[in-house]
Amino acid sequence: MNKQNSPENSEAPTPGLGRRDLLKLTGVGVAALGAGSLFNASNAKAQSGSNAWDKVFPRSKNVDHEKVSFKNRYGITLVADLYQPKNRSGRRLAALAISGPFGAVKEQSSGLYAQTMAERGFVTLAFDPSYTGESGGEPRNVASPDINTEDFSAAVDFLGLHPSVDRERIGIIGICGFGGMALSAVAVDKRVKAVAASTMYDMTRVMSRGYNDSVTLEQRTKALEQMSRQRWSDAEKGTPAYQPPFNELKGGEAQFLVDYHDYYRTPRGYHARAVNSGNSWTQTTPLSFMNMPLLTYIAEIAPRPVLLIHGEKAHSRYFSETAFAAAAEPKELLIIPGANHTDLYDRMDVIPFDKLQSFFNQHLSA
Repeated sequence: MNKQNSPENSEAPTPGLGRRDLLKLTGVGVAALGAGSLFNASNAKAQSGSNAWDKVFPRSKNVDHEKVSFKNRYGITLVADLYQPKNRSGRRLAALAISGPFGAVKEQSSGLYAQTMAERGFVTLAFDPSYTGESGGEPRNVASPDINTEDFSAAVDFLGLHPSVDRERIGIIGICGFGGMALSAVAVDKRVKAVAASTMYDMTRVMSRGYNDSVTLEQRTKALEQMSRQRWSDAEKGTPAYQPPFNELKGGEAQFLVDYHDYYRTPRGYHARAVNSGNSWTQTTPLSFMNMPLLTYIAEIAPRPVLLIHGEKAHSRYFSETAFAAAAEPKELLIIPGANHTDLYDRMDVIPFDKLQSFFNQHLSA
């Protein structure tokens, strides 16, 4: 990977550290523990679904859009945007379930991917993961490697029952932190015929080991001790404490943090419901991620194909390279020259949609 774009090693986390320092440890502020709740709870409530267009990208005239909902295996209601090509003519089509990035909502990158792939002939479903966006679940803005992996399978449930979909031709696209969730889901869910992960993070790896696996056992133990005790505080108050607002810049941040800010905190990608757009995860969100590796069984995706896409200049490139090495054939790693991590969120001249279309056309063929 490009060492110039890699975060530096960090000292063990302590309360009061800025998010810049915390991100050096985990990428999601694993130990912003002991900080007061700076979270605006009004932005975190599950929202009632509406077909009003509130995306950060323009609406396509060639696609039908519909707000839908369905339950996952844990009984949590997920809210999603269903996109269908206008020229479908009653045919049953191949379908794609899409989610990510981690801390984003369906009105951002996953929706852009979904609408674009629908323009190219697929029925697509961009969903808000459990506990975030318009989807259900309490408390708000908490994540789980198990439940969020299940969310993908619940989306496959929905697609497989939809009259426009050929249930034997379903694939998955995971973006950023939901790239790892997508790979985990496909390893266990044999209904899915092909999977692509774009600008992938393995959230269990980065939360448990830090960037570039730089966290020591002492640092990990201290973070777990802090989060374990935070549980008593949360239980006593009856509500979880939250990390500081995400993607605020104080000056002097690493370039990859500036890149996150430039997407999530500017008109380019800002959405009020997104965790990453100035909201926060709970302080104890990292607990389960630190003890449950997502990609243990990645080789069991085979013989179904895996496509990994990453930017040449992305600080996170090593996640895709490691996943590619662990996956079995058939597999492909596509490195986009000159691209950074967030270029693959929304840069239409950078995201390889032609490749995604040909990959899924080939492997979801009738």
